[in-house]
Amino acid sequence: MELRQLAYFVAVAEEQNFTRAAERVHISQSGVSAQIRQLERELGAELFDRTARTATLTAAGAAALAPARAALAAAAAVGQAVGDVAGVIRGRITVGMVVGCTVTPLFDALAAFHRAHPGVEIALLEDNSDRLVHGVRAGEVDVALIGTATAAPAGLEALTLVSERLVVAVPPDHPLAHRPRVTLRDLTDHPVICMPTGTGVRTVFDRACAAQRLRPVIALQAGAADAMADLAARGLGVAVLSESMAESYRDRLDARVIDDVDIPALLCLVWRTAHGPAVRELLAHGRRAFGGGGLPEAAAAGDDPGDNRAATPEEQ
Repeated sequence: MELRQLAYFVAVAEEQNFTRAAERVHISQSGVSAQIRQLERELGAELFDRTARTATLTAAGAAALAPARAALAAAAAVGQAVGDVAGVIRGRITVGMVVGCTVTPLFDALAAFHRAHPGVEIALLEDNSDRLVHGVRAGEVDVALIGTATAAPAGLEALTLVSERLVVAVPPDHPLAHRPRVTLRDLTDHPVICMPTGTGVRTVFDRACAAQRLRPVIALQAGAADAMADLAARGLGVAVLSESMAESYRDRLDARVIDDVDIPALLCLVWRTAHGPAVRELLAHGRRAFGGGGLPEAAAAGDDPGDNRAATPEEQ
């Protein structure tokens, strides 16, 4: 019995599909199938029911899954213990990122981390902020870049990278473009284009409206700032964006700060309190990439780099 066989077994069990498992472990499907057949021969029992469209565990497979995971975790712990003594970080780190993100300092941080620790495999996952937070809490994601209305989601550590106001972006000939002051109530007279529920900008907007008992008409939703800007430029509604998002479209849209929305839209890195050396090193590179110093063991939840506008969160 080999560790790679256990790794392939766990991958198929979790993916419930031999093809997806093969893509995950970066070998051919036939290779995965052959190794699992060999494992089954050694154990004297079939681990998967192959008669259905999905690869489902047999009773023997279900019984083997937890010990297989434990064996892989123990092997990883051995490597990590040796690495700690030798000063070498190995393993795998999963980084979450809001969909449509163009936050180049994050990419700079990942590149610097990869150069410093080539033994760590980096996996990148895109999703909306709510699901990324859930993934971090569940241990499925190690570090996530999210948009949020609160500095630190409950139970997580956070580093605030950007804090900015909400704006309404409209074409130059739109009535709101000529107002010296725009409020939430002004937006209720127009169809609103906004991010989907579960994103930071939408959370800030919804909370501010609820506080004033306002119910603006969300006419259109889009997950990318480019799409929102295109819709607004064509007169289909007024786009609610963060300041840095709107800055990219000033050639065709005028942005006005929504005067009575005091809740800032935040762009944060979040992670669990208990984390390993790979996460600690990635956070340090992230802090430097966004213009800060070395990241402490547990950054303050309200840490704010002030006027740093290097990031453009397209999916807060």
